Amino acid sequence: MRLSQPFFQLPVLFDVDRLQAEVAALPDAAWAPHPDGIAGNSAARLITVDGGENDSHQGQMLPTRWLDAMPYGRQVLAGFGVVWSRARLMRLAPGASVPEHADINHHWHTRVRVHVPVFTQPEVAFHCDGETKHMAAGEAWIFDNWRRHRVENRSSAARVHLVADTTGTAAFWQFACGQTPPRAAWRTVAWNPDATPTLLTEGDQRFAVMPAAEVQLLVDDLRADLAVERATPDALARAERFDRLLEHFVLDWRQLCALHGVSGRDRDAFLRLAGAVRAGATPLAEGLVMRTNGASALLVLEKRVLQHLVAAPPLPLP
Repeated sequence: MRLSQPFFQLPVLFDVDRLQAEVAALPDAAWAPHPDGIAGNSAARLITVDGGENDSHQGQMLPTRWLDAMPYGRQVLAGFGVVWSRARLMRLAPGASVPEHADINHHWHTRVRVHVPVFTQPEVAFHCDGETKHMAAGEAWIFDNWRRHRVENRSSAARVHLVADTTGTAAFWQFACGQTPPRAAWRTVAWNPDATPTLLTEGDQRFAVMPAAEVQLLVDDLRADLAVERATPDALARAERFDRLLEHFVLDWRQLCALHGVSGRDRDAFLRLAGAVRAGATPLAEGLVMRTNGASALLVLEKRVLQHLVAAPPLPLP
């Protein structure tokens, strides 16, 4: 999600000792390698689709058995008062790093990732768009993951953060990005052995067909950040044609939604339009990027929009 600055520290503190004890008690079986195979990166899944061992973004999100074993971790998450999507403990081995990248998938257009450091050292650095922060244990941070960012663990110990994704309530955004009170006035979330908080998790939000209003939102955002790597006459002309193609796509998608609705009726008509846009955009997209992070405009169109326009048809009942 785009933010007005690279980092925001939230005015809240957590019981580091309790969090560390709960994380340390997790068995080796809780930790899975990074889904993209990035060396030194592993995670314990806390909220996933149906509470299973998966890394999906889509479906009914539920706590896993590992979060059930972390009662204070559950209190930490519930204390934000938001609806959570995926949540994990993210571990970075000594000397390991997270390569520089920007998060361009559809999931990230409306969601921010909250970081609560559990195990960390001063030598762990989080870089985002030219700024560098060390997130200390027991703090809470968010950052603009549309900007390019990376993490380095130059210490001799593993770094572990509790990370969770949310769209956030109005109160959350005021708390996170409003005027920060003096540190003495920050809220402290203490361990309460008698608390049994309700954890709010995302339901399955998928439509058979993406509604026209969401397509408009996603495409308008892409068009607003469109730039050329080198401003040659040819590149500028292709950028104009690419932009016009997207404008026309939104209009045609809206018409299909008006004709068929979004329940999946005449699914093939929507797929044909999506395919035509992909075919039309590909020869125009060379040298077209996002101004903010330099990501390929065609890749953003694919990952943020085209891949999510039409859901796979449901499997037939046995």
